[in-house]
Order: sequence, then structure tokens, then C-alpha cells
Amino acid sequence: MRSHEQTVQTLFNPRAEDYRHSSVHAAGPDLDHARELLRQRGARAARALDLGCGAGHLSFALAPHVEHLIALDPSPGMLEAVLRGAAERGLSQVQTCAASAESIPFPDGNFELVCTRYSAHHWSHLEAAVREISRVLAPGGHALVIDALAPPDPLVDTHFQAMELLRDASHVRDRSVREWRALLSAVGLAEVQYRQWPVRIEFASWVARMRTPELHVAAIRSLQAAAPREVHAALGIEADGSFTLQTGLFWLVKP
Repeated sequence: MRSHEQTVQTLFNPRAEDYRHSSVHAAGPDLDHARELLRQRGARAARALDLGCGAGHLSFALAPHVEHLIALDPSPGMLEAVLRGAAERGLSQVQTCAASAESIPFPDGNFELVCTRYSAHHWSHLEAAVREISRVLAPGGHALVIDALAPPDPLVDTHFQAMELLRDASHVRDRSVREWRALLSAVGLAEVQYRQWPVRIEFASWVARMRTPELHVAAIRSLQAAAPREVHAALGIEADGSFTLQTGLFWLVKP
């Protein structure tokens, strides 16, 4: 029986290229807004950290606005994809580090910017990771947290989390806006701005990217078919299984 960390490694190491070319991850209004926040920030951050960097899309978007950026992820396959992508884009300021968000191997106050995008729902100890974000962030530094949001309605949330887990065995939990705000404020991070966007998930590419077993694909479709109309309406479930989730962006400062 594998640990959660082993499950993450097994699932994501061979899928780096799939995520590198994923349209959901490579673009989106949240990524555009993240770039704009860095432009508005003015002075380039001397040191930035991208936690759970995956194939590096957030790192690539923010790197032109920082002097030095470390892309951190537990998956060697993902880190190799980041280095390839950075070289292709001429982003020499991007380096990589193999580690988990729950145990960041850098000293207190080491970064002026700490960010993460579409990764936190894989973290098995989110509270510890959020404490680490605050610890390595310098006073006056900014944190940027982007992730899929848990629906506020418990009925819809139960169906959504079940779909996520059936599709991806490394899924832990999407958190609601209220949960995120409680976690972030508890470690002393002050919210400066919050934005939210709907993101349509095309079913076929969603399960193909994770190479979801056919048995689980069938289970997701069965779950959708049996879901009550409230779930269909909230998630916008379509005839082919495609649906719409909500992405949240939190822009924070450490006083």
C-alpha cells in the first residue's frame, strides 16, 4: 500500500508533458490577473517561490517580474519539464527544488513573493503548508494562492470532491473560500484582494490528462447521471460529462 507522497510521485512523474500542454493550466483569467498583480506591485521581487509548481505555468508567467524564482515540487518529472520550459523561454532566473510545500527547505523570511496555483488540493497537510508559506515570506512580502474552490453547498461539494478523487487518486480536498480565509488569516496573512472565475472543464481531456482508469471514468459518469438537479445546475454538468468549477485567487500581504 502506497503513502500519499508515493501516490503523487507515481501519478505525476510520467504526466509532466500532459500538464505542460494542458490548456487549463497554461492559460486562464487567473494567470492573466496574476501577471497584472505583479506589474502593479512595481519593484521586481528579489526572490520568489512557486510551491507545487507542476509544469511551471505560474513560474513562467511571473518570472519576468522577479529577479530569482525557485519552482518547488516533489515530482522530478515536473521539475524537468519546468527546466525545459524555462530554457525555451529564456528564463534564466528560474531554478528548481525538489521538496514538498509542507516542509520548505529555506530559512525564515527568505522570499518576497510566495505563490501557488492548482496544487494545494493535493497537499495532505494544508495547515502545515500554509504555516510554511507565512514562515518563509518576508515581512511586507506578498503571497498568491490560486486553486479550485469547493462549492459552498454541502450536497454539491460532496459530488464535486467525489468526482475529483475518482479522476485523480492524489486528490485530497478542494477548500471553500471561507476555509481558505480562515487558514490564511490564522497564520497572519492579510487579504489584499480576492477574485473568482468560472472554469469549464472539458471531460475527455480532463480524464485523459490524468490517465484515469476506465472503471473510474465510468464511475464519474454514473455519479453525474445519478446526481440531483441541484448538483447539475451548480456544476453545469453537460451531456458529455464536461462541467464548470470555480477558481479562486487570494492576494495577500505579510504585515
